[in-house]
Amino acid sequence: MDTTITTATSNGVSPAATLQLHSIIPENPTIAMELPSFVSLKRQFLGNSAPGEFFLASCPSIALHATCSFFRKPANVSPDLELSISEVAALDICQKRAIFKRMGEEERQEIKRKCGGSWKLVLSFLLAGEFGYRREKSQALAGPGHSIAVTSKGVVYSFGSNGSGQLGHGTVEDTWQPQPIRSLNGIRIIQAALGADRTMLISDAGEVYAFGKDCFSDPGLEVQQTKVITTPQRVKSLTEIFVVQAAIGYHFTAVLSREGRVYTLSWGKDEKLGHGTDLNCLLPQPLLGALENVPVVQIAAGFCYLLALAFHPTGMSVYSVGCGLGGKLGHGSTISEKQPRLIEEFSLLKMEPVMISAGAWHAAVVGRDGRVCTWGWGRYGCLGHGTEELEMAPKVVEGLKDVKAVHVAAGEYTTFVVCDDGQVYSFGYGEANLGQQGDLEENTLTPRLVSSLKETKERVVHVSLTKSVSFPWTGHTFAMMESGTLYAFGSGGRGQLGVKLGDNIMEREEPAKVIGIDLS
Repeated sequence: MDTTITTATSNGVSPAATLQLHSIIPENPTIAMELPSFVSLKRQFLGNSAPGEFFLASCPSIALHATCSFFRKPANVSPDLELSISEVAALDICQKRAIFKRMGEEERQEIKRKCGGSWKLVLSFLLAGEFGYRREKSQALAGPGHSIAVTSKGVVYSFGSNGSGQLGHGTVEDTWQPQPIRSLNGIRIIQAALGADRTMLISDAGEVYAFGKDCFSDPGLEVQQTKVITTPQRVKSLTEIFVVQAAIGYHFTAVLSREGRVYTLSWGKDEKLGHGTDLNCLLPQPLLGALENVPVVQIAAGFCYLLALAFHPTGMSVYSVGCGLGGKLGHGSTISEKQPRLIEEFSLLKMEPVMISAGAWHAAVVGRDGRVCTWGWGRYGCLGHGTEELEMAPKVVEGLKDVKAVHVAAGEYTTFVVCDDGQVYSFGYGEANLGQQGDLEENTLTPRLVSSLKETKERVVHVSLTKSVSFPWTGHTFAMMESGTLYAFGSGGRGQLGVKLGDNIMEREEPAKVIGIDLS
């Protein structure tokens, strides 16, 4: 049996195009539904039967059957002659990703094995990482007293406090004007991480550069003798690891390899964070336990704990390790964990996490369905549940049930949520400047629209705020628009907003446009 799909012109005259389908038998050709006159099917029967007509909507399985059968067939494309066309397409898209391009064949096969044996799953793994922390996309990060902006072309701008050389300009002078780090010319940066008086940058070649206070030297010392580095320097202890993301806590640093392996470094205090070495070990150590053979797509560091978003063929999950005070590990208790442990509450909530954010004392997650969960210390209402009580396991923020979240950022005691329509909600510590109009010092216990950003009449795609505030710093916030425009508000006394303030003015309540950076 042959089937001809005929598309007529709008005036009903001659057919414009004909698609011939062969040997496809509809599941139920007797059911007919009326379609517009410009779409019809002519069914040509074999033998002496007269041609009849039936409607395309009566047999949607025709297109589905043809498409599925076509894409399941071997593509006959070298070197993988047996790959289906959909697998070849997924592999082709993977090869356009910067971190995948540099993989050898053995490394590619290993990541394919870890992801479940399919190039489509490998592609999902790569895309999940890009979504989680804007890898290879423009970004602006608000650190404690200083700021970093990375363009989509990999150019890095820095501004703000520079007493330890954390701006990378070769000096220790503050500046409010965003300036490119010229010593990085020729190196494409795809990701950045900020801590107190220190900065880390990741290149598209997996190289890690650090500057500011140096905590990666003299591993034999019980108390580290911190020196100042004023220009980006390659971190030698990480040269054997192709790094795609870094996260800085208070007494530790974590890095994520392109294969999805998490490594941590500690410099003499607090938790060991997943490895059994001496407390002052500054060499990268892989996380032990549950994540040894599970690829991770994103990491997030709080004051003394670490979150990891893990990839499984059946979906994503979150693991946590470190200090459990306040319930910020999400396991229903305040017990600390020396090795990564799965947060089981998401399964009970029937929620698949796709993005994680670790504030200093509380954490937040965005689900694939757009729901937001928060947990940990609830001081000042930073969890958005209407109280200041702590939550020891992830809990859905009911005040956001009518919106779909696509991004979340947790700070010291504040939280910002970006929705799919570009609107932003915030809650938590009022004096940290939540971007809301009215009583700026009033704590917000439930999500509230950030009206000052709405008035810009631009669509917000990403928010970054200071995660860990300590004297003399207070927090500031960046909101990046779909157009690439960057707005800043909050504390700016050392130039960290990228906006010139008047004499004796230390902060800005309303968002101001940062000039001189193109983040489109």
